[in-house]
Amino acid sequence: MLNLADPSAAFRWWRLPADGVGLARLEFIVAHQVKAHPMALLHPERVNQHDLCVIDQLTEGHLDRGQYFVDRLAYGVARIAASRWPAPVVVRTSDFKTNEYARLLGGRAFEPVEANPVIGWRGASRYYSHGYREGFALECRALRRVRNEMGLTNVIIMIPFCRTLEEADRVLDVMAEQGLRRGENGLKVYVMAEIPSNVILAEDFAQRFDGFSIGSNDLTQLTLGVDRDSEALAHVFDETNPAVTRSIQSLVPRAQSAGRTVGLCGQRPSDDPAFTEFLVKTGIDSISVAPDSFVVVKQHVAAAELNLHGEGRTVPSGTRQPQAGLSFSD
Repeated sequence: MLNLADPSAAFRWWRLPADGVGLARLEFIVAHQVKAHPMALLHPERVNQHDLCVIDQLTEGHLDRGQYFVDRLAYGVARIAASRWPAPVVVRTSDFKTNEYARLLGGRAFEPVEANPVIGWRGASRYYSHGYREGFALECRALRRVRNEMGLTNVIIMIPFCRTLEEADRVLDVMAEQGLRRGENGLKVYVMAEIPSNVILAEDFAQRFDGFSIGSNDLTQLTLGVDRDSEALAHVFDETNPAVTRSIQSLVPRAQSAGRTVGLCGQRPSDDPAFTEFLVKTGIDSISVAPDSFVVVKQHVAAAELNLHGEGRTVPSGTRQPQAGLSFSD
C-alpha cells in the first residue's frame, strides 16, 4: 500500500499496482491547504491582529470560517480517496504535536508550551479535550462529507497515539456524536499501534477498532525510551531491536485472531529488505510505503514470499490468508 500526504500528487501515482493507501496524513492538508489552526478559525477573538488579517484573506468568501476548514480538508481527502477507488484508503486524523500546531496561523493562542511534545498533548488525547474538541469536530465533519455526501466509502478512519482503552472509548463516542459511528455505512476505524500499551492490550483494543497500523518509529522510541532525533542516541534507535520486533511478532497473530487486520507504515521497509522479510514472516496483512519506494519494496515482498512459500507461493494450511484488498502478495 502507499503512504500519501499531498492530494495534488495523488493522481501522479495511480498507475502503481498498489492495494490502497495505508496512510493518508491529514497534517499535510491542514498545513498546506488550510494553513490556519482550526480553533483560530472558530475563535478569532483570541488571535493576534496579524494572523487574523491573514486568516481573513484565506477565508474570503466564507461566512463560516469553520466551513472553510471542512471544505479544504474534505476536498483534499476526497482527491486521495478517489485516486485509489474502490481500494481502501486509511486516513489518519490529525497528529500534529503542540509545537507544530502552534506554527499554524493563530495557533500560538491555543497551544501550550511543552518540554517534550513527542509524548505530550497529541493524537487521541486532543479529540475529547476542551482545548481541541471543537477542532476535531471539524475534522469529523470533513470526513463525514467525504464518505456520506461524496460517496467515497473506501475511506477508513485511523486514530493516532491512543494511549488507553478509556481514551479509545471517549474518542469513538465523540466521533459518533459527529455522525461517524463505527459500522454505520460500512465505516471502519483503525488505531495506530505505536505505544507499548497498544501491543500489551491488543485484544482489548481489537474490541474497539477494526484494524491496527504499526507506527514503527514511535513504537521504537517508546519501547527503547529513545528520541530518534537525538544525535547522541542515534546508535541506540533501532527498529530491529529484539524488544521492537518481538512486540510486532506478538501483536500480529493476536490481532488477527480477533479478526483484525494489521499493517505497518514506516520508512524501515524501504531501507531494509531484511526487515521487509521479517514482516512477511510475521504474516502481516499490509506494508505501506512512500510511492518512490513502492516498486522496490514490492519486489522485496515477492522475494520474501517466494522464500517462505516456494514457487507456488501457496499459504500453508492453517495460516491466515490476507484479507481482500490488503494483500501484498500479487
